[in-house]
Amino acid sequence: MKIAIGSDHGGFELKEAIKKQLQKQKISFKDFGCATPDSMDYTDIAYPLAKAVAAKKFTCGILVCGTGIGMSMAANKTPKIRAALCHNVYTAEMSRKHNNANLLCLGGRVLKTKDALAIVKTFLSTPFEGGRHLRRIKKMMQGGK
Repeated sequence: MKIAIGSDHGGFELKEAIKKQLQKQKISFKDFGCATPDSMDYTDIAYPLAKAVAAKKFTCGILVCGTGIGMSMAANKTPKIRAALCHNVYTAEMSRKHNNANLLCLGGRVLKTKDALAIVKTFLSTPFEGGRHLRRIKKMMQGGK
């Protein structure tokens, strides 16, 4: 498993905590930035990371901004990306089981670190169920057709 991870300034601290967890779990990752908590545009991280995940250079991705909303909106502009903004373990689990999400978005200013780390662990360990959900994913990826 290889993870793409990135944040803007609003998600910097949480991204760094997630990286420490990934290191402890011996999960390979690439940090797409940002490198400091200085203000920057989330789109500068979201687009290149989402494109790399869509190209299957990574198993999946994690994006963090202040609320997770901007990152999820930007990432979902990329074809083949199913970015899920998750606020708890249940939404992370369902994003994988039912939606086969390939990119997790989190809010660094709205989540406690321990909750966010539990969300990441759940997202990375939950498999896609397939079955009836696969039909729905195909429709979604074809724009509803």
